[in-house]
Amino acid sequence: MSALENLVIIFPSFLGLFSLLTLIKILHKLWWTPTRMQYLMGSRGINGPPYRFMHGNTKKILSMKREAMEKPISVSHNIFPKVLPHIESWVRTYGRNYVQWYGAEAQLVVTEPDLIKEILNNKDKAFPKFDTNPLVKKLLGDGLVTSEGERWAKVRKLANHAFHGESLKGMIPAMIAGVEIMLQRWKLHEGQEIDVYEEFRLLTSEVISRTAFGNTYQKGKNIFDMLMRLTLLTSNNSYKLRFPGIGKLFKTKDEIESDMLEIEIYNNIIEMIEERKEKVMNGDEDNFGSDFLGLLLKAHHDANVNQRISVDNIIDECKTFYFAGQETTSTLLSWTIFLLAIHTDWQEEVRKEVLNLFGHQNPNPDSLAKLKIMSMVFNETLRLYPPAITMTRKVEREVRVGNHILPANLNLYISILPLHHDPEIWGEDVHSFKPERFSEGVAQATKNNTAAFFPFGMGPRNCVGSNFAITESKIALCMILQRYSFTLSPTYVHMPYQLITLRPQHGVQVLLQPL
Repeated sequence: MSALENLVIIFPSFLGLFSLLTLIKILHKLWWTPTRMQYLMGSRGINGPPYRFMHGNTKKILSMKREAMEKPISVSHNIFPKVLPHIESWVRTYGRNYVQWYGAEAQLVVTEPDLIKEILNNKDKAFPKFDTNPLVKKLLGDGLVTSEGERWAKVRKLANHAFHGESLKGMIPAMIAGVEIMLQRWKLHEGQEIDVYEEFRLLTSEVISRTAFGNTYQKGKNIFDMLMRLTLLTSNNSYKLRFPGIGKLFKTKDEIESDMLEIEIYNNIIEMIEERKEKVMNGDEDNFGSDFLGLLLKAHHDANVNQRISVDNIIDECKTFYFAGQETTSTLLSWTIFLLAIHTDWQEEVRKEVLNLFGHQNPNPDSLAKLKIMSMVFNETLRLYPPAITMTRKVEREVRVGNHILPANLNLYISILPLHHDPEIWGEDVHSFKPERFSEGVAQATKNNTAAFFPFGMGPRNCVGSNFAITESKIALCMILQRYSFTLSPTYVHMPYQLITLRPQHGVQVLLQPL
C-alpha cells in the first residue's frame, strides 16, 4: 500500500478523532460543567432559574428587560422592577441569593446586606474582580476598575493622592469655572425648558478634562464622544453570546466598530500624553504637573523601576477616569435635580441652607462640609437612583460566606438596587423621597441599623472618585440654587435604565425660573 493510500485512510480517522475531541470539549464546557455547578449549588441551598444550553439565562434576561422598557412608568421611584426585572422576579422566586447563568458561566446574584459587606471588604482576599467581557475591556482597559494585584495597588495609590485632600481642594476653582460656563449657557433658556442631563454631561466632561488631564472639554471631546459610542455598543451586546470559537473567526459589525473606536481612543490619549511630555522637554513646564495625568507620567518615569507603570497603564487609567469621572457625577446631579424639581419644598430647604452659608458668592471649600441638608438630599438620591447598580467579583478559592460555602471560580454579581429599595431595610415608605432618613447619618438611616447603603461600594475597592463626585455635585447645586428655581417639565418621560450606569433614557427636562 502506498504512502498516499495510507494518508487517505489515516486523515479521515484523524479528522474524526479531532472532531470527537472538540465535541467532548464543547459539551464539557456547555453541558457538564454548568450541570455539575447547578447541582452543587442546589445541594448547598442556593437555587435559581434552570440552565439553558449555551445561552444560560441570557435570552430570558434580554426578553424581560425589553418587555420592562417598552413603556415608561409614572413618575414613581419604584424602579427596581423596571431596571432589573429579572433580578426582581428571581429574588421573589428563589430568595435573596440565587444562581443565574451568563452563557455557561454561573453567577451568584447576591442581594443580602451582610454577605455583600463581607464580600466587598474582602478581608481574606478571596474575592478579586472577575474577568470582564471584551467590550468592557475596550471601554475601561485594564484600569483601576478592572485590574488586580500589584498593578491595581500602584494606581490606587496615585488616584488616592489625586482625588483627595489638598489635591481635591485645588480642583475646586476649575469646578467653579466649569459651572460658570454652564450657567452662562442657561441664561439663554431662562423661563424655558432645559435638559439638565445633557447639560451635566457637558459640565462633568469639562471638569474631568480640566482637573484630571489639564485640558478643556473641547480638546477631549473626541475621546468623550468615542467613549459614549463604545458604552452604547458594550451595553447593547452585554447579553448577546455566540457559539465558542465563532467570535475568533467572524466579527460582528459592532465588534469591528468597537475595535476601531479602541484604536482611535488610544491614539487620541497618546497625542495628549505626547503634548504634555513635549512641554516638559521644551522647558515650557517644570514638570509633568500635579493633575492625574501628571501623576501617571511621573510614575511612568519613576527612578524606581518597580514603581513604574507602562504607557498602556496610562492609557487604561485615562479611559477609566474619562468615563467614570463623567458618569458618576452627571447621573447624580441629574437625578438630584429631577427629585428637587418634584419636591420643591426640599428644593427650597436646600436653597435656604446655601444662601445662609454663601449668600450669592461662589461656594468656598472650607464650608462645603457644612451643607448638611444638601448631603441628606444627595444620600437619598443615591439610595433611590445609585449610579452603579451592580458590582462584580469572583470566588478565588472555596470559601465560607455567611452560612454558605461557595466553590472556587464562581462569579459573583452584587446587586445594589434591591438593597436600596427593600422595605424590610428602609421601611414601608422605601419608595418615597425622604432625605430626613439621613438626618442622623448613614448608620442610623435604616431599620435595625442594617449596613445597606453602598452607592460607591465599600472596602478597599470603594470608588476612589466618590469625594470628587460629591464635591463637584455640591458646587454645581449650590451655584444653580443661588440663581434658579425649577420644576419638572410636562414633556419629561420617566424611563430610568441601565447603560453601564443608571441613566434617564430620555433626559431630565425642567423649567427654569431665574430668582
